Amino acid sequence: MQKFKPQYRRLLFIERKIKEDRYPNCAKLAHEWEVSPKTIQRDIDYLRDELGAPIAYDPLRHGYYFTEKNFSLPAMHISESDLFTVCIAQNVLRQFRNTPLFQKLSSVFEKLRDSLSGKATIDPSWMHERILVFPDPSTSVQSEIWDAIAHGIRDNHCLAIRHCAPGTSEPDGITERVVDPYYLVSYKGEWYLSAFCHHRDSIRTFAVSRINRVRILDENFNMDSGMTVERMFGDQFGIIWKEKFHKVRIRFAPEVAPYIRERQWHVTQRLTKRPDGSLILEFTTNHINEVKDWILSWGGGATALAPRILVEKTKQSLLQAAANYR
Repeated sequence: MQKFKPQYRRLLFIERKIKEDRYPNCAKLAHEWEVSPKTIQRDIDYLRDELGAPIAYDPLRHGYYFTEKNFSLPAMHISESDLFTVCIAQNVLRQFRNTPLFQKLSSVFEKLRDSLSGKATIDPSWMHERILVFPDPSTSVQSEIWDAIAHGIRDNHCLAIRHCAPGTSEPDGITERVVDPYYLVSYKGEWYLSAFCHHRDSIRTFAVSRINRVRILDENFNMDSGMTVERMFGDQFGIIWKEKFHKVRIRFAPEVAPYIRERQWHVTQRLTKRPDGSLILEFTTNHINEVKDWILSWGGGATALAPRILVEKTKQSLLQAAANYR
């Protein structure tokens, strides 16, 4: 499959231009594709010498043509199951519709589709109507902010960021910090930058949608070897990283216990069935606020048992909610 390397889409472009009988030359093709004439010349040599394309040069018209009119490049073949998978992935991609990632990956899908044979055995259009992906409500991310953060992560460059706290507007709530960008994480419709903050001398998490300016600094950083993906994000209950961990115990009522048993909610979870049909879920986490919100989502079907800070936070939230209905 060496012939289907990344240059394949450019080869399709050259083939199409030659078929238009306009006798294109390397300079014109290079200008349109925004590459060097030498790159186009190598592609033409590859088409002729490796793929057997009947390409000839007309010195009078100063361009290339096919000596066999019916020539076509061999198509990139893809199985029905592979095509199905690609189309589903394109649907899932919609959850990133408000980020530069969506435009860039959509372009990749378009390039793949352009490279496929016209003899595809299935029509993927039905998938958009019959296989549905409902994305989480999401925030918008500025392209220049995204690109600068990605650059900092890729090259281990420190960043100077301007961040706005939630619920505030300029100039209130604006902070400027120098950070070492560790990870870019998608979580519940928001992209977060997990970074070491020089001002706080600790790990902090910033919503990318609330970063309105990024400057890439010349200074480089070395990420702490202990800040692995497993340590920072192995806990499914959140991404706001804290040093202190807690042993959590939650009781689920008999009517919701079956839903708890059928999933793995945490990598360290332990389930204990009670004689009355209720269920005790135990695990270790440092994301108390996120666990509290999860407990509240089960209404009266879940009760926080430990630690005390989780019990008190859950109780306080319930009292405040009940006060709204007095």
